[in-house]
Amino acid sequence: MKMLVYGLVTGLLFGFLLQKGRVLRYDKQLGALRLKDMTIVKFMLSSVIVGMVGIYILKDLGLAKLSIKATILGPVILGALIFGLGWGLLGYCPGTSMGALGEGRWDAVWGICGMIVGAGFFAEAFPYLEKTVYTWGNFGRITLPQVLGVSHWVIIPLFIAGALLLFWWLEKKGL
Repeated sequence: MKMLVYGLVTGLLFGFLLQKGRVLRYDKQLGALRLKDMTIVKFMLSSVIVGMVGIYILKDLGLAKLSIKATILGPVILGALIFGLGWGLLGYCPGTSMGALGEGRWDAVWGICGMIVGAGFFAEAFPYLEKTVYTWGNFGRITLPQVLGVSHWVIIPLFIAGALLLFWWLEKKGL
């Protein structure tokens, strides 16, 4: 029960930050899809950095345990195509659909319904997918530090430096 409360609190906080960052707006979504406004990319990359640092600090302190999923290219590529198609058609991704509904934009209900129907289709198709798509490009449970044979604290600062360089370049280009 305690974990559900943590999930609810962090979900509400993330939704609040999505709204305050103005990434729920249709013009921001469309700008990201057209590569003309990188607000969403900057917001999500910032979230990845905070999460990455926080998770590895908790892991190193023994307060969290990583549960690495297998890297399998087939479902990642197929899922990315479906995700991109849905985002392009609706103008919202799953997180921003819920946030937009929270702001009272009822058009987001179509996306939420689509997610529910899609989850149902996925559940029904999973036995077939497991024998086909889930066998394409299976690299197992790997992480970049494992592949490179270095500590995660070597990769994390490099990732942060790369992100900051990307932020600077995007700002310089007015994106």
